[in-house]
Amino acid sequence: MDGLWSSGSRPLRASVALLVVTVVAVVVNAINPVIPWAFLWLPGVVGAGVLALDCFRTSRAEHLPPAVRQFWRRIGTLCIPVGLGNAAQAYHTLTASDPLHAGAGAGQIAFQGVAVVLVMYALLRLPFGHQTRGDVFRVVLDAGTVMLACALFLWHFSGRYALEDGDPRMIFTSLALSVLALLAVFAVAKFLLTSQNHMDPGALRMIGVAVLIGAIGPVLRPLFSSLDPNLFPDMLDLPALYVAGALAAHRQRTAQTGPRRGVKPVRRRPFSFLPYVAVAVVDGLLLAITWRDDSTDRRIVVVSAVLLTAVVVLRQVTAFQDNGRLLLRLDHNATHDALTQLPNRVLFHERLQKALTMPDGRAVAVALIDLDDFKEVNDTLGHEVGDQLLIAVAQRLAGCLRVEDTVARLGGDEFVVVLDGADPDAADLAARRMIDSLRAPVLVDGHELPIRASIGIADGHAGDDPSVLLRRADIAMYAAKALPGTAALHYAADMAATSVGAELEDAIRDDQLFLLFQPIVTLDEKPRVLGAEVLVRWNHPLHGTLAPDAFLPLAERTGLIVPLSRWVLRASLRQLAGWPAGTLLNINISARDLREADFAATVAGLLDEYGVAASQITLEITESMPVEPGESFLVLEELRALGVRLALDDFGTGSSPLSLLHDVPLDEVKLDRSFTQADPDGRVSVAAGVVHLAEALHLHAVAEGVETHEQAERLRELGYQAAQGFLFARPMPAADFEALLPAVARA
Repeated sequence: MDGLWSSGSRPLRASVALLVVTVVAVVVNAINPVIPWAFLWLPGVVGAGVLALDCFRTSRAEHLPPAVRQFWRRIGTLCIPVGLGNAAQAYHTLTASDPLHAGAGAGQIAFQGVAVVLVMYALLRLPFGHQTRGDVFRVVLDAGTVMLACALFLWHFSGRYALEDGDPRMIFTSLALSVLALLAVFAVAKFLLTSQNHMDPGALRMIGVAVLIGAIGPVLRPLFSSLDPNLFPDMLDLPALYVAGALAAHRQRTAQTGPRRGVKPVRRRPFSFLPYVAVAVVDGLLLAITWRDDSTDRRIVVVSAVLLTAVVVLRQVTAFQDNGRLLLRLDHNATHDALTQLPNRVLFHERLQKALTMPDGRAVAVALIDLDDFKEVNDTLGHEVGDQLLIAVAQRLAGCLRVEDTVARLGGDEFVVVLDGADPDAADLAARRMIDSLRAPVLVDGHELPIRASIGIADGHAGDDPSVLLRRADIAMYAAKALPGTAALHYAADMAATSVGAELEDAIRDDQLFLLFQPIVTLDEKPRVLGAEVLVRWNHPLHGTLAPDAFLPLAERTGLIVPLSRWVLRASLRQLAGWPAGTLLNINISARDLREADFAATVAGLLDEYGVAASQITLEITESMPVEPGESFLVLEELRALGVRLALDDFGTGSSPLSLLHDVPLDEVKLDRSFTQADPDGRVSVAAGVVHLAEALHLHAVAEGVETHEQAERLRELGYQAAQGFLFARPMPAADFEALLPAVARA
């Protein structure tokens, strides 16, 4: 509260002073009119200018989002017609021969009409978030309920008196002011009922109070005129409205734009009490009117109707609360890891994106934590013990971090922390707390399990690319694995494992990579080209052409596999777009790519950009890099929904269980070359088992590494219909592959 009276709140102090002076003057003149009536109208004019300056000042606050600054600029603009309308009404009243029946002047109605239109425009132009038609319909119904309740009060306390008076001008004036008030109430009710993430909640409440004060002003006219015909509600309610507006501007200007230490985000209710309050107030008015009636029967009927309404409202509110709890559980399950209950990859990316899009340039750090030797725990003691270890680590990490930080589980034994507002020194403190929390071993089923973890930290600021920050944390984490015990390292530009690794990022950026295409053909007497597998090579400026074995493992370890895959995808689709329609390409991706929440969206965007049909590409996932359940499966489902085909490459060489063929939506399996080239020894070969498995699961089987006619003949006899290898063609440049395409396709 001390901040309200600081030197930066002079407009607020001025508004409060004008209200106090007005209250004193109204009380004095209500008892004995000794103060000139023009003086009582003056605060309603001057206060509008003061509030306008305060709103314009808020609109220049750089830490606020652009939409919010624009909103306050519009509010400051509408203060001008409000002040002019009050000045016009003051002149109209002071010059009228009969102030009691002067009513509202044309100037007041015109200027206030402009102000209502401006306030509605300002409210409705704020970003309300995604709203379905059902959401919009419900909000309109709730806002209409509030507006109808206000309309009833305006009629009871103001409109019916104008009608009884019989003066057409008074009737028109009362109707015009009532319509303006109701439009303002509807706009504010709709605004307050709609989800809004940028405005400060306290500022929102004060805006609602300000409009409510303006709406009830006409209701008080009979009360004021009973004290003195020269007294008008506008003399008092406008200075009060300005104070509420100044409080709202102050709250918005001083609002925190990010998470605060020790403050948890407030969950919004799935419904609003505002329409129910409107119903309760109308019921109260109904009881007050009926109680003056002499009819006992009417009283009983009205009281029963009010009680019945209360019971129905209570039942509906209870149902809403139950639905709200169910929605919270569903939302939690969609954004949290089922095992550790930590935020999952989706929520992590959302929190990181939010921290990096704040307008204040704050420091943001990302810490990536990987448990060393976790696979040995799973293999020797079982997955249940491994799960308990992960749960214990998750609890320790969550317990040693600040409330404003986000610790999430990315998958497997990998955790990540968003350190919002943390510079390198603060990130070091957080890393030391994490290391201390993991120092003690975990006791699971009588097994004392020591914890060794590697922590990589990437330091950044608002405005940085989230994927770059995460990749740097990944590189630092792998560098930390070279240190003894649990260790943490900050990312540095020279942190690549080898000189080749240090240059790989530059190679991706500078297009030192190029593509080759190895045809995939039918196993007929006269093979024909079905498509090609895309293979990447590195044209190194010193070492010449490097095969994938020279840099792909390093890319996997350092996290550069993600930008490398994006480069290959883009280059492949760019080339495919220039070839005949119907040409098919197999493109290799990593299991790491499937852990990127936006991978499917990236593929969809590239397909649209180059005008390539999704059915023309098959994404090959290396079986030696197992696909983890959870988010990766969801990404695969999204790719299948696009129409992209999926293949499991190097089948039979990795550690993935057969259940993967059931769980992952595959279209194709590719037999590894080691089984293609194995000499038959009288036993049932792996190649025969794979083709029968593929037939049972309705998968297309492709044999890799075919180098001799004998191998091709044996595979054909086993039932394989497609193959690739040096027997048919070596990897070749794009122009050579295009020449192999069927003539009808090239025509």
